[in-house]
Amino acid sequence: MKWLPWRFVVKRVARQHGFLDPIALLSKLHGFAQPSEVGEPIELLRAGVVFHARGLINSRVIQHNLDWVWPYWIERQFDPKDPSFIPRAFSITHINLSNRNWTAVGHPDCDELPIVDPRGLLTPFFDSWSLDGWLLADDGRCLLPSRTKNTRQWQETEDNVRVHTESAMDGLGLSSSSWVELENGIPVCKFRIRATSDVAGSVVLALRPANPEGISFIHKVSVSGERDAWTVDGQRSVSFSAPADRHHVSDYINGDVHIHLTDREDQTEGVCDVGMVTAAALFSVEAGVTREITASIPLSDKPARLPEPDAWQTEREGHARLVCPEPRYQFLYDSAVASLVLHSPEDVYPGPFTYKRFWFRDAAFIINALLSIGLTGRAERALSQFPDRQTRSGYFRSQEGEWDANGEVLWVLKRFFDLTGQRPDNRWQGAISRGARWITNKRLSGETEAPHAGLLPAGFSAEHLGPNDYYYWDDFWGISGLHAAAAMLAEDRPEDSKAFREDAAEFTKAVDRSLERCQQRLKRPGMPASPYRRLDAGAIGSLAVGYPTQLSEPDDPRLLDCAEFLMERCFVDGAFYQDMIHSGLNAYLTLHVAQVLLRAGDPRYLELMDSVADLASPTGQWPEAIHPGTRGGCMGDGHHVWASAEWVLMVRNCFVREEGERLVLCDGVPERWLEQNEPISFGPAPTSFGRVLVSITPNAGDAPTVSWTADWHGTEPPIEVKLPGYKPVVAGPDSGSATLEKI
Repeated sequence: MKWLPWRFVVKRVARQHGFLDPIALLSKLHGFAQPSEVGEPIELLRAGVVFHARGLINSRVIQHNLDWVWPYWIERQFDPKDPSFIPRAFSITHINLSNRNWTAVGHPDCDELPIVDPRGLLTPFFDSWSLDGWLLADDGRCLLPSRTKNTRQWQETEDNVRVHTESAMDGLGLSSSSWVELENGIPVCKFRIRATSDVAGSVVLALRPANPEGISFIHKVSVSGERDAWTVDGQRSVSFSAPADRHHVSDYINGDVHIHLTDREDQTEGVCDVGMVTAAALFSVEAGVTREITASIPLSDKPARLPEPDAWQTEREGHARLVCPEPRYQFLYDSAVASLVLHSPEDVYPGPFTYKRFWFRDAAFIINALLSIGLTGRAERALSQFPDRQTRSGYFRSQEGEWDANGEVLWVLKRFFDLTGQRPDNRWQGAISRGARWITNKRLSGETEAPHAGLLPAGFSAEHLGPNDYYYWDDFWGISGLHAAAAMLAEDRPEDSKAFREDAAEFTKAVDRSLERCQQRLKRPGMPASPYRRLDAGAIGSLAVGYPTQLSEPDDPRLLDCAEFLMERCFVDGAFYQDMIHSGLNAYLTLHVAQVLLRAGDPRYLELMDSVADLASPTGQWPEAIHPGTRGGCMGDGHHVWASAEWVLMVRNCFVREEGERLVLCDGVPERWLEQNEPISFGPAPTSFGRVLVSITPNAGDAPTVSWTADWHGTEPPIEVKLPGYKPVVAGPDSGSATLEKI
C-alpha cells in the first residue's frame, strides 16, 4: 500500500463509491501514535479479522433466532433484563463481551484442549461445535442449564482435570462432567450427564452449532444404525453409552431441534446448507431414578504422546507443592499448576481458545512459573523451540514490531540456567549473543535531545499499554536482557559479556535521563508508560523495572510512586482496572503490583492477592479481563494461563524469593495462616541458589518455627526469614531453622 499508484487507485475507487478516503483515515489514525516501522503486527490483524468475521456471522444468526437454546453468554448478553445485556444496534459484529469464561480439560501433552463453559457446555475441539445436556420432563418442563440461575460448577485436579456442573429447577436435577482419558492410548473426551426427575421424562444429549465465541457450523449429522453414535460432518464421531430411545434433528429453516423434542417423527439424519444443523438424542428417565449417559469423543486418531493413564500424577511429581490452611488459596494454586501443565504440550499457550497461539511475552512468564515450581522439563522443552523463531538479525520474533521479546527471552533463559545450575552450550551461546546484539543495534541514537534518545524505537509492544509509543516496558526488558546475556556468557565468551554489560549500562543511563525529564514534567517520580505520556493505566508496564526484572531496588521512589499512582487512580474494587483496550479488571497485572509491594515490605500486597482470589471463577481460572459489574470475562481468553502463572509465582515468592545475592523466606505468608496449629509448607522450589523446601510450624499463642531443607548449587546464600508479624531473622550458616519473636 506504500506504493503511490496503489494509494491513488484506492482513494479514487473509494470516493467514486461514496466511501471515506481510507488512506486519509489511516493517516489520521496513525497520527495518534508515535511513528513506527510496524503499525500493527500482521499476526494480530489476521487474528482480529477472523475474530470479527465470526462476530459478523453471529450478528446475522443469533438476534433473529432468540427462541433457540444458546450458550450461556448469549442467553445473558442478549437478555434485556440481565445485567450482562449489551445493546447491539450499532455493533457490526456481535461477540462475547460479557461472559468470556471457560475452563480447559485435557491430557498432559495432548494438543487438543476441550473447553467447558460456566453452564457445562462442552466444546471438544478447537472452535468446534458443542455438546449440551438437557432434561425434558413428560409434563413439558425442560431444564436448560444455559438458562438456569441455580447452577454450581467446580473443578477437580487431583487425579485428572474434571469440570463438574450441577443445575436444578422445580424437581428436575441435571449434572454434567467433562474430562479427557485414554482409551487404547487414544485421548478421548468424555461428557457424562446424570439426570433425576420427579416425573418420567428424557435426558437429552444435544449437538449444538455454537460455542463460547458464537456460531460454529454443522452441515450434516447422522445417527448410527445402532442409534448409539453420531457422525458429524462426515469426520467426527460422538458415541453414546446407550442407544438413543428417540432421535431428532433440525435445520436453520425449521429452527432449533429444541422446538421439536416432542415431535412424533424420529429422524436419523439432518443436513443444513447454511451449517445450522441441531440434533438431540433422547434417553428415557424414570421418575425418581437417576439416569446416566456418557458421550465419548476421540480427540485424535493417533496415540497420546504420554500413553500412561496416570500421566497427570507423574507429570506433577516433584513439583513445588503448597500446603496451607486456607482452602481457597490451596485450590487456586493446585488449579493453576494443572493449568500450566495442560498448556505446555511443547510450546506454551496463554489460553486454550482465543489465545491458543504463541507469544514470547506470555511464554516468558509462563516458563518462569514452570521453572519456579520445578516443572523444569516442560520449561526446557518450550525453550528449545526458541532458536527456530530467531531471525538472522537476532530478533526473537513471534509478532512483528514487539520490541520487548528479545529482553524477555534472554531474561527467562538466564532464569533457566540459574535455577538448574547449568551453563549454556554453544547452540545457546550463539542465540544469546545474537539476541543481545539485536537489542543494542535496535536502540535509537542517543545523540539527540529528544526524550526518547537512546531508547528502543516506538512499537506496538504489549497491547495493553496504548498506541505505538516508546515504551519503558520495552526498555526495561531490553536492559534486563543485556544483563542476562552478559551473565550467561561471562565464562565462555568474556568479550561478548563485557560488551553487553557496557551496553546495559549505557542503555540504563539513557532511560534514567529520559525518566528524569518525565519527573520534571510530571512533578513526581512515578514512571509513565513512555516519555510522551502522562501517568495513566499504561504505567503498569513500567513496573517491570521492579517485577520481575528486579533492575531497581525494592524501594526505588520511581517504582513505588508509580505503584501508588496505579492504586489511587486505576484500581476498582481492589484490583487493577486496565481501561486501555481490556476495559476490565486484570488479575495478572494486579499481581504485578502485589509483587512490587511484597518486595517493598508493604503489607497491602495481601489485599491485592485476596482481591485476585475473589475474582477467580468457581473452577479456579481467570479470564484476561473481568467485567467490573458482572464479574464475567469481557476480553481475551476465558482461561488465561498467564494469570495462572502469576498466581503460582505470587505464592512461590511469598515463601521463597531471590533478592540479589540473598534468599528471603516467608516474606508474604499470610499472618492469618498462623492462627491454627496445622503445618504450612512450600516446595521443593528451585531457586538461583538451589532447591528449597520451606516449612512453618505454627504454635498458636506462641512463636512459630520456620525450617528449611535445601540442595544448594554451591555455597549456601545468606538467608533472611521475614514472616509477617514477627521480627526478621538473618539465619546462620547451616542453621536450617529459625524460631521467631512477635513484633
